[in-house]
Amino acid sequence: MKITQIRNATIIVNFNNITFLVDPWLAPKDSMPGFDSAINSQIRQPRVELPCKINEIPRTDAVIVTHIHPDHWDEYAEDYLNKEIQIFVQSDIDRDYLNSRGFINVEVLSDKGTEFKGISLYKTYCQHGKRETIKPICEQIGMPYDSMGVVFKSKGEKTLYIAGDTIWCEEVENALHKYNPDVVVVNACGATVLSGERIIMNIEDVDKVIKNTNNTTTIIASHMDTVSHLTVTREDLKEYTKSNHITNLLIPADGETIEIK
Repeated sequence: MKITQIRNATIIVNFNNITFLVDPWLAPKDSMPGFDSAINSQIRQPRVELPCKINEIPRTDAVIVTHIHPDHWDEYAEDYLNKEIQIFVQSDIDRDYLNSRGFINVEVLSDKGTEFKGISLYKTYCQHGKRETIKPICEQIGMPYDSMGVVFKSKGEKTLYIAGDTIWCEEVENALHKYNPDVVVVNACGATVLSGERIIMNIEDVDKVIKNTNNTTTIIASHMDTVSHLTVTREDLKEYTKSNHITNLLIPADGETIEIK
């Protein structure tokens, strides 16, 4: 298994010799404003450039879009990707949206498992911020609330769990206990809305993930140093690992590839 951190939540997963592009946000630095409903809305985003040119991002076997938010899917991805590529999404709503953008091979993942080229993909559930407080805000501004995670399983390969845009919650805890993953990717920049509520994990949430997995589980921090409304940086996570003698949390730089043997 190889996981390449591109930027933000955009990663490339090579799993059992099949490659997946996850949550492609391919826009140039500073191309969009910060979110009005979140902190630091005056800061434009992405805060950093891609680590390579768009046409240098490898063509993959499939794409996974955990949810249709503008920092996980954008018009640059729409223009770059082949309209016939296999795309996996969380819902009929997201499938219909991508169909409307010209993509013809869009499939909704199931929590019972979806087969693709010898790999079983399982949809897992999230809380993209506390449901009771963040979902009404999303509805008010016309932005969908739901997101998903994905578990990858295949014979002869370690189990991978991409938790997605979520805080620590019962759904994440259940996924960890159900699938007992060997590798967990967490979105961990502590993105925060104006009310002060977080909508993805911060250091405390990452710590709970670590405490609810084995010492041999590799935790990878993604979704770092890119959106305007972050509250946790890579440097903060590095200080946390140093202060707490954590050895199984990896914090890849943009463009870095992690190989799991």
